[in-house]
Amino acid sequence: MLHASKCLPQGQGLARALLQRAPTVELDWDVRQKSRFDATDSTGRCLGVFLPRGTVVRGGDVLVVEDGSLVAVRAAPQAVLRITHCSAHGTPFDLIRAAYHLGNRHVPIELQPDHLKIEPDHVLADMLRAMHLIVTAVDEAFEPENGAYATGGHHGGHRHDHGHDHHAHGPGGHHHHDH
Repeated sequence: MLHASKCLPQGQGLARALLQRAPTVELDWDVRQKSRFDATDSTGRCLGVFLPRGTVVRGGDVLVVEDGSLVAVRAAPQAVLRITHCSAHGTPFDLIRAAYHLGNRHVPIELQPDHLKIEPDHVLADMLRAMHLIVTAVDEAFEPENGAYATGGHHGGHRHDHGHDHHAHGPGGHHHHDH
């Protein structure tokens, strides 16, 4: 097994030709948010990835392997909920409202100009539908936001535990808590 202990964000500083020739590895969000994992690249090589704690690997990043080779990371399609506003009786502001409520629950969320994406959760899906949003189950790459407390560019992250389940608050959720 080859080891990779360095990740170059978006292949920063590497020539395009090198990136195009590099083997790839497709990883879903659950794996990419871990700093230690095993993977198999597109050439069949087994990789042991050991990154600094708190590192989050994004699609487009490049892993540097101990033999000097490079492996381009692709965000693998996975089950997600795509959330859009209903153009018939809604507005794009409905997505902002939804992002607020999801963020208040510390849900990993991908923000796009015309939609949001979250990991599958039937309680949240029901809440969003009650807000007159369209929730569709799809298989797509998932690149959630790092959050305001993330460190080191697009790597790192902020996590904390409040000692309670955010989903237990129901559709109304909780609207304020101190950190």
